[in-house]
Amino acid sequence: MSDLVVVLPGILGSTLRDGDGMVWEVSGKAALRAVFTLGRSLQRLKLPPGIGDEHPGDGIEPVALMADLHVIPGIWTPLKGYDRVTRRVNSLGYTVEKGNLLLFAYDWRLSNRYNGALLARRVDEALDKLGANAKVSFVCHSMGGLVARWCIEQCGMAERTDKLITMGTPFRGAAAALDQLVNGVRKGLGPLAIDLTEFARSMPSLHQLLPEYACIESPNGLVKTTETTLPELDTKMVEDAMAFHGALTDSFADQTYAILGGKQPTATTARVADGKVTCYRTYEGDDLYGDATVPMVGAARRGLQLSSNTLHRVVEQHTSLQDNSTVLDMVEAFLTSTTIVPRNVTATEPQVSVPDLVLAGEDLEVTVELKDTTPRALKVAVVSENGKQVESRSPAISETMTIKFDGLPPGAYYVQVSGISPGAPVVPVTSAALVMDCPDV
Repeated sequence: MSDLVVVLPGILGSTLRDGDGMVWEVSGKAALRAVFTLGRSLQRLKLPPGIGDEHPGDGIEPVALMADLHVIPGIWTPLKGYDRVTRRVNSLGYTVEKGNLLLFAYDWRLSNRYNGALLARRVDEALDKLGANAKVSFVCHSMGGLVARWCIEQCGMAERTDKLITMGTPFRGAAAALDQLVNGVRKGLGPLAIDLTEFARSMPSLHQLLPEYACIESPNGLVKTTETTLPELDTKMVEDAMAFHGALTDSFADQTYAILGGKQPTATTARVADGKVTCYRTYEGDDLYGDATVPMVGAARRGLQLSSNTLHRVVEQHTSLQDNSTVLDMVEAFLTSTTIVPRNVTATEPQVSVPDLVLAGEDLEVTVELKDTTPRALKVAVVSENGKQVESRSPAISETMTIKFDGLPPGAYYVQVSGISPGAPVVPVTSAALVMDCPDV
């Protein structure tokens, strides 16, 4: 077993504060109170032009990992927190109190180079306290894996690292970031309207989530972001982001364990026209799926075939990977090198689409797609943030099913799709959504 374990969250996964108090801690509960002022609040986090790999000196500091459901409605999908993965690591004997667990909160606005170098310094200090021969294993969700890779490959930490375990890390980027940066973040729902476009475009980290793989349609086939012009974006920031990916190598590949979410509808390629981007789920005619955020072609390292046995697939969405029991079984197996058999996932694999946010009085519409219609019955349940089932339905089985839930009071909810027939098991998939009061206007 490793001497030190470091848990890294993804983008938005760390709370932030300045001298006046918390500036980012929007959880499922707080979002219901704060969403209508998010635009004003997050403008405080906007970075100055040309920030590069530096800190802006604005007094904002990371505090802790997000604990529960957190969200910016309509911008990034609701995301479960990191309590459960932390408890699993604790059960293996790693705790903050013992000094052999580091929960690395970081300022997710900043360049992954900056945070990777900061991580290296923090890990060096922790390892020195444990002994000269101590080694570290990283457990990373989403963008946290890119921070750890930079730390290992570019900051001299390879010799002191035992394992790199990633959950849904966009090793080659995600088309969803291209959509957000080009089309802007102008989300409206009824009277709710938030424009965070300039904030999003100020973040080096979000640019470093742009696809590194060829993803943009052209007359000559798919091209990379640096081989065409992207409307509205700073060309230097795009080029610098691709240089970040270019500097990452496969020098630590043999000790990397990549867990991928799959079988979910995922933006993969894009077409640029009239100053906008339109994303598509297919790659050269094939729907390769992904985890609803990171496409399969972006989830593997450069040069690695998607059929590689080093890629460990789980049917789950990106925002719930770090909370998934099968994923946690895998993490434990990789950390301890003991014989642990993850739960069987050779079953019907539903693809689930749930809106991030709806207003109270509107239907919460859930779409479930099945490639395999052998299960005799499905259960689609709405569960409160506290884990109490609010309502469930068992729709008639077809390739595409739309289930509507009405009358849900304001709150944070999980939508759980699972099977109820032992003879034809269904891999459970969980999504999150917010139901909000309509403000008076």
